[in-house]
Amino acid sequence: MTNGTILNSKIFRISLVCAFFLILGGFPKSALSQENTSESKEKKFEPKDVILEHISDSHSWPFVLPFVEEKHIPLPVILYTDKGLDVFSSGNLYPEGAVYNSGKNSYKLEGNKIVVVDASGKIDEEGGKKVLDFSITRNVISMFMGIAVLLIVFLGISSTYKKRRGKAPKGLQSWMEPLIVFVRDDIAIPNMGHKYVRFMPLLLTIFFFILINNLFGMIPFFPGGYNLTGNIAVTLTLSVIILFVVNLNGNKHYWKHIFVPNPWWLFPIMIPVEIVSIFSKPIALMIRLFANITAGHIVILSLISLIFIFKSLAVSPVSVVFVVFMDCIELLVAFLQAYIFTLLSSLFIGMAIEEHH
Repeated sequence: MTNGTILNSKIFRISLVCAFFLILGGFPKSALSQENTSESKEKKFEPKDVILEHISDSHSWPFVLPFVEEKHIPLPVILYTDKGLDVFSSGNLYPEGAVYNSGKNSYKLEGNKIVVVDASGKIDEEGGKKVLDFSITRNVISMFMGIAVLLIVFLGISSTYKKRRGKAPKGLQSWMEPLIVFVRDDIAIPNMGHKYVRFMPLLLTIFFFILINNLFGMIPFFPGGYNLTGNIAVTLTLSVIILFVVNLNGNKHYWKHIFVPNPWWLFPIMIPVEIVSIFSKPIALMIRLFANITAGHIVILSLISLIFIFKSLAVSPVSVVFVVFMDCIELLVAFLQAYIFTLLSSLFIGMAIEEHH
């Protein structure tokens, strides 16, 4: 592909627009402000704080517009304590450090964690041990959004298939059908054979759940810009699901391969190795997805941070070009990681249900 073709491509232009809004909207007003106050002079821009704030979970959803003060959309806080259930808005905990008394306990936000404090505002370690946090955080909301998109898309497609049985696909159906057929013909059937039908709903759900959240995470403004698939708890949950599916569906040949290796004199070595492999496979799935998605977010934000570190717009052309390039790479990674997770899941399931020859 020639340089002219790349510059004129739609992906490049879309990525350039996204990079522009990410630079303008990805940082709070304090990072862009040129006010000559003593506070702004003393406060140094810390890229680590901005990056960690983005990739971690939080009790509010930052809502930033270019050259406008950063706002936080409050989310529900649900805490189970020894005094009962505490439910309130996270808006009561902002600005960070503010103490809120719910009538049962006093709370404040420490980083992205809600802690119990005493009357003087100091953290109460003993009281904090009795609190369980079931709050609706940014990652939980984004997960619900992903699920809602999946339901809307697939219920709509299912309805269209019923109405247009035997006819050529149309509209959204024509865009989604190649992806569904791809998962079936290139992932499920080659790894599972004729037994693939039982596991197609699981594989399709995993593939599109990861893909949709990867793509939403690339959108630099609300309601995107979150890091759900780069959250270790989310990838852990997906991997545990695969762990249970694989081992609950494993046939006698699968378990015989683990506990009765051949030849017999390898028992002391192979049995521990095979038992470890049961858990190492989902762990590899978990870490691979988490590391790749998180690394992409960190690299892009690091490149944008160069503008504020050097405090010069002269750096912005170089930064924007690299950000656009990384956006194109991340668009590929969004599809690639959904494909790899689904492919390896189907491979592990296929190994467990494979008939002995």
